[in-house]
Amino acid sequence: MTAASDLDSLADHLAREGADALRIELVRRARNFKRTWVEMAEALVEVRDTQAYLAWGYQDLYAYCHQELLLRQPTVDKLTGSFVALRRHAPAVLQRDGVDQLIPTCDAVDYFAKAMRAGDDADADGPRELSDDVLGELKTAVFEDGASVAKLRRRFNPVLYPKPDGAERLAAIERAGATAERLIRLLARVDGLSEARREQVARALDAMREDLDALPDTLAGQDRVDVTGETSYGAAWGDPAIVLTCGVDEPEAFTDSSTCV
Repeated sequence: MTAASDLDSLADHLAREGADALRIELVRRARNFKRTWVEMAEALVEVRDTQAYLAWGYQDLYAYCHQELLLRQPTVDKLTGSFVALRRHAPAVLQRDGVDQLIPTCDAVDYFAKAMRAGDDADADGPRELSDDVLGELKTAVFEDGASVAKLRRRFNPVLYPKPDGAERLAAIERAGATAERLIRLLARVDGLSEARREQVARALDAMREDLDALPDTLAGQDRVDVTGETSYGAAWGDPAIVLTCGVDEPEAFTDSSTCV
């Protein structure tokens, strides 16, 4: 016996025993709630395809959904687009009950649907065309594993939406600057630091932010390269790299005219 049939039997039993109507309704809704978005989406697609909204006095699907169902256009597009993607790429999922058999979330299917809109249907910032291997992995993650949209983004965004050259470097600089700003704000909450010490640290953090903003794209004829590791307070140019590290003491013999490279 399946969980779905167990719930059906329980609802029938409660009805025969004359149980409270709300209690019976809750059992029935527990049976159906996992399929709710699929059923709503299927109905919306039917209304759209048959233009039933015209007979109901509405000019288009969005007007009907907004005024009668209180659904905004982005929600309607997500529901209908996700259902169409299911019907086209994973029709067997539509037969699942959502209790014993997994039904992916609407957000996860929407992620899959957007990933499929590659090539002619994708805009300049859209996903790249999927290889067969990536498509297979994505379908398994969405329709078989039930991965959340957060997990899908972490796993597939680097492939579907690769960052342009230099984006990681700019992001590292932005993270460093943002961290410096947070540290400045947090200084006031640290017990045991004198006001003079707080001012000293704040000035150092401000100076570091200014230095990060002023870092050049080239140094000694070498292009800037990405820096990885536990901290983004640094920079490097060329290979072998000329490395700048923030937060270290100044060498004793260093002067303004010292040779750096």
